[in-house]
Amino acid sequence: MDFNESLELKRKDAESILNEYLPDADGYQARVLDAMYYSATAGGKRLRPLLMKECYKLFGGRDKVIEPFMAAIEMIHNYSLVHDDLPAMDNDETRRGKPTTWKKYDEAIAILAGDGLLNYAFETASGAFDLADDMQDYKRISAALKILSSKAGVYGMIGGQTADILAEDDENVTKDLLLFIHKHKTAALMEASMMIGAVLAGASEKDVLDMEKAAGNIGLAFQIQDDILDVTGNEEEMGKPVHSDEKNCKKTYVTLHGLSQSREDVKRLSEEAISMIRDLADENRADASFLMTLVETLINRSN
Repeated sequence: MDFNESLELKRKDAESILNEYLPDADGYQARVLDAMYYSATAGGKRLRPLLMKECYKLFGGRDKVIEPFMAAIEMIHNYSLVHDDLPAMDNDETRRGKPTTWKKYDEAIAILAGDGLLNYAFETASGAFDLADDMQDYKRISAALKILSSKAGVYGMIGGQTADILAEDDENVTKDLLLFIHKHKTAALMEASMMIGAVLAGASEKDVLDMEKAAGNIGLAFQIQDDILDVTGNEEEMGKPVHSDEKNCKKTYVTLHGLSQSREDVKRLSEEAISMIRDLADENRADASFLMTLVETLINRSN
């Protein structure tokens, strides 16, 4: 089986796990539940749950305890997209080639759908305690929940989103501020994914920190590539509007560093991350070939 076939099987597995944990759309709150389902299942690479499971396997994890966290991280990611697309934020009408949640339903329902996905993510992740076999499992799940809440919160993704919004009309955005935005808005959830996979598998504290560093590189490279594609991509292939950063007066890595330097930095960051993963795999006598190829493929994507 080649990489693309394996990737599709693993993506479908992650999607199946997400579907298993999403709530049914019934009751008086059916409309918001339907919007939550629409938002979470309207396509996507399922990158974060894929990274989480591959890191879990890298450190010897084999149980189903990872699955509630795989679903939860994807719920949190999709909640952030629902809110990002709102008129008060990026004001985008299409995502993944489909109407954004606020455009399909309305703004109020989209806000509630995002809120619902965020809250339900933690309800889902906490269900991992039901799969614990002993006190060691309880401690690992507790540590994973702490990572999830921190990386998704005001000192993680929400902090990055806040800085991003405040920087929109600021002509004096610095490289340090932009790095903060990218590290927190994009990289934080990738760090959470890879750290949680390691923690739940029982990795050492050092290995978890090394995984956080590798994920930080991956997240930054992923966002720089996104900035590049916003300039060079085409709307049909991307499944969302291009030049949206320019439309929203946003400073990006490309506007501050130029296309050539941005591409060089994507290459450097991804190579460093892959090297760190290779070292961890060697230390743990594990096969990380799929994970390393996944990182390379996703960072150098064209959509």
